[in-house]
Amino acid sequence: MAASIFTAVPRAPPVAVFKLTADFREDGDARKVNLGVGAYRTDEGQPWVLPVVKKVEQMIANDNSLNHEYLPILGLPEFRANASRIALGDDSPAIKENRIGSVQSLGGTGALRIGAEFLRRWYNGNNNTATPVYISAPSWENHNSVFVDAGFKDIRTYHYWDAAKRGLDLQGLLDDMEKAPEFSIFILHACAHNPTGTDPTPDQWKQIAAVMKRRFLFPFFDSAYQGFASGSLDKDAWAVRYFVSEGFELFCAQSFSKNFGLYSECLAVSWPSSIIPRQMGLACWGVGRALPCHDVCDQWLTSLGLSTDERVGNLTVVGKDADNVQRVLSQMEKIVRTTWSNPPSQGARIVATTLSSPQLFAEWYVLPGLVGEGKPGEAVSLSARLGQMAPNQTGACPHALLPACCRKGNVKTMADRVLLMRSELRSRLESLGTPGTWNHITEQIGMFSFTGLNRKYKVAW
Repeated sequence: MAASIFTAVPRAPPVAVFKLTADFREDGDARKVNLGVGAYRTDEGQPWVLPVVKKVEQMIANDNSLNHEYLPILGLPEFRANASRIALGDDSPAIKENRIGSVQSLGGTGALRIGAEFLRRWYNGNNNTATPVYISAPSWENHNSVFVDAGFKDIRTYHYWDAAKRGLDLQGLLDDMEKAPEFSIFILHACAHNPTGTDPTPDQWKQIAAVMKRRFLFPFFDSAYQGFASGSLDKDAWAVRYFVSEGFELFCAQSFSKNFGLYSECLAVSWPSSIIPRQMGLACWGVGRALPCHDVCDQWLTSLGLSTDERVGNLTVVGKDADNVQRVLSQMEKIVRTTWSNPPSQGARIVATTLSSPQLFAEWYVLPGLVGEGKPGEAVSLSARLGQMAPNQTGACPHALLPACCRKGNVKTMADRVLLMRSELRSRLESLGTPGTWNHITEQIGMFSFTGLNRKYKVAW
């Protein structure tokens, strides 16, 4: 038999985080805890399908007006508009001046890739592979890969983490920006920096913006955790909105994996057990359980005319004027056409339906003002949304119609649990008299943390 034409293909190393997850699943030790999983888990260590997502999926399944026709190349219009709106804010000058655009993508990675591909083709000269791209040290490992695969040849790092003080190396960061060639691209984490959990303060963001404006540096934000990090959409988008207010043209890659729990394919609608194929091994599940979408499940759902594609992200583009933005989108449309051509609809419909409905939005994200927390401005913003809800016959405040479980939105439920875990970890380390200081654990934010433990402690652990 002749040798395979693929004999010379080397085996690529596994993606570390997914290899770790696979090893975790195969480990039979009942005491195991996966500290590397990049997805929200309950107290029992299980995935959580957001109640509002279950509700919206049921609505979509029952809506006979929907179909499986191709979406526009740039994506579902109502999804794109709503996604950009929560990133930039209802009062964004860029939205009011009609100088934004957006592209629906396959998660945040897809948004980064479309943005990277466009910048390589059209930013700072046609097909310019030599423009430096700066990525924080450390950063999410895929940032480097996305820009390398897009064709950029000069990937650099900028100072970010100060291991000695377990916090932001602001001076090192600013020095690197001062030294960067003009028009360099800087990848910035909008909130909940991955993997350190350390974010600049608003005053520090202002210093960063001032240097970037003076040095003509291009900000490309990665916003993967809006709302999920602090429980506040506004707080988690502060940096992006500030840069827009300062007149920057910028890109913002958004992911709805974390704040909607839409990590992959999972249809969480209520199905009578009698209609679930027995070959799926799910006939005993009954009503109201989420179906794991393996190949046979996908085939079965497709035979019923249903969709399971939920992975969804968005690339928001902010330009100087509407004409510039439209020309940018015209080129991005060409890139998308040869990448995935047309995006999937299910995840976009879930997000768009939730964000465009005052009732569903309130269930997904109840601003702190509703329960007597947070800043007055946030309460006013929510009141404006709830004011669109039909009052009951007694004239009671519309939010009183919400079930008690919904008065703390799904997003804040997740954010609060992550914050509580940080607080508990710090408290227990301190109560045990663990050497060192541990305040950095609660000063960090999001699902990642640089603990300060060295390799010796990690091996012992």
